[in-house]
Amino acid sequence: MLTTSVPPPPFSRLPPLPTFPPSISPEPLTPTLAAQKQVAELCLSQHEIAARAEPHRTFPFDRVAHAEFLAGALEKYPWQFQVQDASRPWLVYWAVAGLSALGEELEDVEDWRDGLVATFKPCQNLDGGFGGGYGQLSHLATSYAAVLSLIASEKEECYRMIDTRAMWHYLGRMKQPHGPFTMCAGGEVDVRGAFCALVIISLLGLPLELPQDAPARKSGCDNFLTNLGEWIGKCQTYEGGLGSSPGNEAHGAYTFCGLGSLCIMGTPSKTVKKFLDVDLITKWLSARQYAPEGGMAGRTNKLVDGCYSHWIGGCWPLMDAAMQDESPNSSKRDYWSREGLLRYIFNCCQEDGGGLRDKPGKRADAYHTNYNIAGLSWVQNKYSFSEPKDGEGVASGLAPAHGWDYKPVVDIPGLPDGRVNPHHPVYVIPWTAAAKAQAWFGANRAMAR
Repeated sequence: MLTTSVPPPPFSRLPPLPTFPPSISPEPLTPTLAAQKQVAELCLSQHEIAARAEPHRTFPFDRVAHAEFLAGALEKYPWQFQVQDASRPWLVYWAVAGLSALGEELEDVEDWRDGLVATFKPCQNLDGGFGGGYGQLSHLATSYAAVLSLIASEKEECYRMIDTRAMWHYLGRMKQPHGPFTMCAGGEVDVRGAFCALVIISLLGLPLELPQDAPARKSGCDNFLTNLGEWIGKCQTYEGGLGSSPGNEAHGAYTFCGLGSLCIMGTPSKTVKKFLDVDLITKWLSARQYAPEGGMAGRTNKLVDGCYSHWIGGCWPLMDAAMQDESPNSSKRDYWSREGLLRYIFNCCQEDGGGLRDKPGKRADAYHTNYNIAGLSWVQNKYSFSEPKDGEGVASGLAPAHGWDYKPVVDIPGLPDGRVNPHHPVYVIPWTAAAKAQAWFGANRAMAR
């Protein structure tokens, strides 16, 4: 094996993306390759038009129109949206999180806060969890979206309506002895459950000790974290990304959930390295960004999609924190193109009239609008995590929200036009909201065990 004492030169970002499609294309084209070719051509067309219109080669970011689009998502919906009733907490979260990143407030802020309480109070069940609406089954996904929406308000009346004691018992019933959580009573087990549960536990300052009525106690499990890191490690596939559960295909959203869970469980440079193959996941994440589109895909051989600006793009802040102690130059190193993702969001995902979309040819919606905007936060900032001092952890050892820090990235063409407020890299809500909630719930903890 050849060795050298000269380290490779550090780099702040990858070279600009190609402005032409690959010169070699397999024949005959499969349906997947044909779709890939079509999307690449559409994106190249958008990039070329933008380069003629603006010297920095991107379309201007229409902040006001996007804010108005998200504000509209908080209004009344037509009857056709009845099929989305169980997603009500998600519709609110996407709008609230996106608006906070844009720095836009609604005209009457207090009415908006009151609206959050009125929306989520009927969704909170006696068992402690939140359902999609009144009378609907408690579910970890809707509980996650509801808690984040209420915490994003930064208002005590929203904090106070969350029944933390009942929530603690509810999460205890979801915990499984071998590590993970079910998404609902008798429901599926996957890594989303771990992430949703840990976000709620850490933000609300719930004890890590399982309630006495938790079924997992019968199998000798006494802590929410028991066997969890090992189980998440089993979700990593031969490709490097994480599947929903052991043996399933690597997927961007599940990878973010797994990484986010480990980053809540402790210092990322310790927990991520302990349970995951860092080199393998880095290679897989790097391969999810495509050229010449610039966007990201959630799985191997899939098309780029604006929502993965977060689900894949949001993994990089967590990986930065996991690898920050590897070398003095590690904080300067990127394994993805920030400029490429910025170009994709600005040129290919903005809808005329407001809102952001999956890709050219698709329609804007609140889901893709929020996660494209979150992607801008990951593009524009470099994140790190500081080892918490004694007593700074949450719930007997979880990583504190205020342990994270960021530095703006300034050398990306087109960036000044689309600067957004930084999101917290784990909780994906306003930076101050997570720390404020942890402090408030920590000071007002009243757990009846």
